[in-house]
Amino acid sequence: MMPATALLSIEQEKNPWLAAETRFDNAARALNLDDGVCKILKAPAREITVNIPVQLDDGRLEVFTGYRVQHSIVRGPGKGGIRYAPDVTLDEVRALASWMTWKCAVVNIPFGGAKGGVICNPTLMSDGELERLTRRYTAGIIEYIGPERDVPAPDMNTNDRVMAWIMDTYSMHVGHTTTGVVTGKPMELGGSRGRPEATGRGCMLVTLEALKRFGLKPEDTRVVIQGFGNVGGMAAKLMAAHGFKIVAIVEYDAAVYNRNGLDIKALALHRAETGSIAGFPEAEAIDRKEALFLECDVLLPAATENVITSENAARLRCRILCEGANGPTTAIADEILADKKIFVIPDILANAGGVTVSYFEWVQDRQGFFWNEDLVNTRLEEIMVGSFAAVTAYGEKHRVDNRTAAYMVALDRVANAMKLRGIYA
Repeated sequence: MMPATALLSIEQEKNPWLAAETRFDNAARALNLDDGVCKILKAPAREITVNIPVQLDDGRLEVFTGYRVQHSIVRGPGKGGIRYAPDVTLDEVRALASWMTWKCAVVNIPFGGAKGGVICNPTLMSDGELERLTRRYTAGIIEYIGPERDVPAPDMNTNDRVMAWIMDTYSMHVGHTTTGVVTGKPMELGGSRGRPEATGRGCMLVTLEALKRFGLKPEDTRVVIQGFGNVGGMAAKLMAAHGFKIVAIVEYDAAVYNRNGLDIKALALHRAETGSIAGFPEAEAIDRKEALFLECDVLLPAATENVITSENAARLRCRILCEGANGPTTAIADEILADKKIFVIPDILANAGGVTVSYFEWVQDRQGFFWNEDLVNTRLEEIMVGSFAAVTAYGEKHRVDNRTAAYMVALDRVANAMKLRGIYA
């Protein structure tokens, strides 16, 4: 049977929506899902486009475009971040929303998938302009979000402050404080302990499970991490504390290498003082692109999409690929990694720690009762370890790679929920 990737051209390889469709099709074919069910599960439930007028600080009026895509609400409210970037596209938001559906299903939390984005360059905007943009965008999608409808969260170029603005705008419209409308909020407004570390911690937890399959101990494990932001930086910090040897960090402007392991605390301090990892005295500078091809046990891409493609996948020299970013590997590259027998921990499993603790935050807000950090981390570990076991067992049973297995687990759970609910007519 022809794999769905055979239908993708090289020109289409980096289209995130086509990549999401391709992986869906591979898993649906393996599950023998009914065509009608596939049509329902593949198509977004709702796509919202809003034009956002904002008065800039110099008095000019500008109109920005914003999106919110709710891919599935079969298993619960939509869940997914909001990103601000000049290159946001509807196809990208569609793909990210669908990935959220499958991610929530893989870790078996009662959310569907959603995602939002605004086309803007936040680095060129003042705090006041960003706040006005955020509040007007929120007003534009307000009838479609809420604790029982769709729960946004931070994503690229958004943070807890942006979530506070969204929560306040929503609360002003409904007439009472509603902390559960967003997650990733400041602690003082109903945020959860352990949330900043959650995605990086989840990456570490599933990597530890993968090491058991290779008979490796953390102290004997060489790790290359692309990205030193919230995900990559936190994963580096936690993994170093756990004994992993972080030999290289790759950022957008530089890459540093130390064969004996980087001092992650010192590197973080250097970046805080200088604004870059470049020039770190305890490491040698290496080429950013070549750093991905260092011989290592674990490669953890935790930055952007489409990093590993048909053009470079064959050059990877890792044993385990743990996908901390969303969509770091293209669908065509999947086949190359399989031929190289690289053990892939797919993004919809590897980086699901963030949405899992977001779920915990939502639960705590609704209860009005908050957990200590040990309880958050214990429950996160239970879910990540259990989900890793479920995906790998499914892959072994059906003789498919881990990514296809993760999608099969997710599709099976969403399709079953849909069948149990039936079709409203």
